[in-house]
Amino acid sequence: MKASLPRHLSRYLLAAFAATSLVAAGSAFAQVDLAKSTITATSKQMNVPVEGTFKKFSAQVSFDPAKPAAGSAQITVDTGSYDLGDPSYNDQVAGKDWFDAKTYPTATFVSSAIAPVGGTQFNVTGKLTIKGKSQTLTVPVTVTQQGATQVFDGTLPIKRLQFDIGTGEWKDTSTVADEVAIKFHLVTAKR
Repeated sequence: MKASLPRHLSRYLLAAFAATSLVAAGSAFAQVDLAKSTITATSKQMNVPVEGTFKKFSAQVSFDPAKPAAGSAQITVDTGSYDLGDPSYNDQVAGKDWFDAKTYPTATFVSSAIAPVGGTQFNVTGKLTIKGKSQTLTVPVTVTQQGATQVFDGTLPIKRLQFDIGTGEWKDTSTVADEVAIKFHLVTAKR
């Protein structure tokens, strides 16, 4: 049971970061459609992929693909909303050894730079903060226009231990890998 929980926790962490990065890339459309947007985190427990979803997050975005450097984004994820599909796992991941959601109820990503890579690809650099630990990271984001909406997709790999996700016995990466992949799919509507 503990092995499944750590994996889920790692996925949660990745999801939080992914959501943050995705919103950062797509600020031309300030209103994020939460019903159509997702942030997931995938980790490996005993080399088996485990995925969870963040059910609650918010974002403030300002992005024009013609002027990407002028864009900005801030994403806030409710760490207690990470869902692994089982209430007991969800409770464990929200606990002190993983997200410690009572002490650190949110994880945030605040962009500091957005740079075009080519075509619909952009690199979004910003500060990810989880459990009071911050790292400056860059996430590749694909931006597509679909009618009156913009869609931001990307995957950000992070190391969970850099954010103290998985303490005590969970620091052992032979059970739950240090690497977590945060995937995001953000849909925004024009103001």
